[in-house]
Formats: sequence, structure tokens, C-alpha cells
Amino acid sequence: MALDHSLVGEDGPPHERTWTAKDTMLYALGVGAGTSELEFTTEKGQRVLPTFAVLAAQAPGRRRLGDFDPALLVHAEQGFELHRELPPAGGVRTSSRVTGIYDKGSGALVTSEARAVDPSTGELVITSHSSVFIRGEGGFGGERGPRDTWAPPDRAPDHKASYPTLPEQALLYRLSGDYNPLHSDPSFAARAGFDRPILHGLCTYGVTGRALLHAVAGSDPGRFKGMSGRFSSPVFPGESLTVSIWVDGAEVWFRTSKDDGTVVIDRGRATIA
Repeated sequence: MALDHSLVGEDGPPHERTWTAKDTMLYALGVGAGTSELEFTTEKGQRVLPTFAVLAAQAPGRRRLGDFDPALLVHAEQGFELHRELPPAGGVRTSSRVTGIYDKGSGALVTSEARAVDPSTGELVITSHSSVFIRGEGGFGGERGPRDTWAPPDRAPDHKASYPTLPEQALLYRLSGDYNPLHSDPSFAARAGFDRPILHGLCTYGVTGRALLHAVAGSDPGRFKGMSGRFSSPVFPGESLTVSIWVDGAEVWFRTSKDDGTVVIDRGRATIA
């Protein structure tokens, strides 16, 4: 069985999710926040890192995408829009759909959208867009998908911020709900072609979101309206991340790289009020 193309355009069943103040504090710790960010890591005046929106809006798929080795699936892109600031404890009702399955030759790119609303009012809280790349599932003769133009200003970044990750960062981050063994099991990671487990892409994304929050949003989650980026290379726990940020009026572009210059999140955009 190949990928199930009949899924495109079909809504999955609504999924309700709640979270506690402990969950949002644990998420902050999982993406590297610490003693200098107590408003996110303790209950005193607690606020929520904006990138938690991606986890809050996740919903299980209606059914499997098809029959393939899950070790060959990697997170390719992620974006979200926050329509209001998230509370430390709360809940949403999310509906999701596959929006496209594209033929990239060596693999297939599967894109999806999730919309999370307040269960009591129906007000839209989060819109999330994501894609996964599945190696070996391309070559079916489909469209390659839309092309994206990304062009930050032709100058040095306006801001650069570097953050370390811990050797045990993936083990901490997985406690927020992503138990994919690619990030914890050396034998599973070897099946995917890695000599050791890699860091969750969404952990790298969360570290990047912290850098954007503090550099261009004045550390105020209420001003952080959204971000998107493409995962371009894996990160191993213990490696440091540097986020380069360009600001031109309302436009914010970013790119995240490792110490050796390898870009790990590319084509980044953020929306800051």
C-alpha cells in the first residue's frame, strides 16, 4: 500500500485537548528556558511560550497516511498563527486535514492544516500548518507543490542569539508528548541513518521561537503572532544553535544554524505586533 491520496481535503474528527500550568512549564524547560526566564518556567506570573501553540493544536490523524517505515518520515516544515495569547492552563478543540501530497522524486511531501478553537465559544485560537517528508514515497507522478520565495534583506542580521542545548535535551522535550523513538532509541535512529538519536525538530523550533520572542517581541508573548520555517538539517542534543534575525518594518526573517554553520531551520518568517 502506498500513500492514501484519498485523505487530501478530508477533515479528521474534532479532537479536544487540555493542558495544565505544569505542562506549559515543562514545555518551556524542554526548549531550553531556565532561570533567566522564570515567567515561563515557574508559576509566579506565568505566561506561555508562543511556540507551545504547535503542541496545543496537534490532533491525531483520521487514519494512517499509508504503509511505510516510520523511520523514513521527518518533519519538514512548521508554521502557526496565534489569534490570541495562550493561557498557562486551558484547552482547545482542533480539526485537521491533509491539504496536499506532493511528489518530490526521492520522497513525498504531505502537508496539513489544523484549526484550534475555544471549546466554549468556537473562537479561533490557533491555525497551524505543517508538512512531513517521507523518503522513498515519491515518483508517483504527482505535482511537486508550490514554490516559496524567501528573501531577507541583503545585509548582516539585525540580531543574532545563540543558545546551547543539553545532551539530554531530547529526553526532556519528549515529556511534552512526542515519544518518537528517533529521539531516544539508538537502534531506531540507526534505521533512519543516524549514528545516535537526534533532537526533535519542534524542540529546535521552540529554541528558535525563544530567540525571536526576546530579540524582536520584547519578551512579550502577546506581541508574538506567528512563525514558520523549514527544517533543513538534523540537530544532535548538546549542539548549540544560533538564530540570525532580519527586521524590516513589519517583516521578520530568520535562519537557525549550528556552530559549524549548518543551517537547520531555513526560510523562517515571524509576525510580531
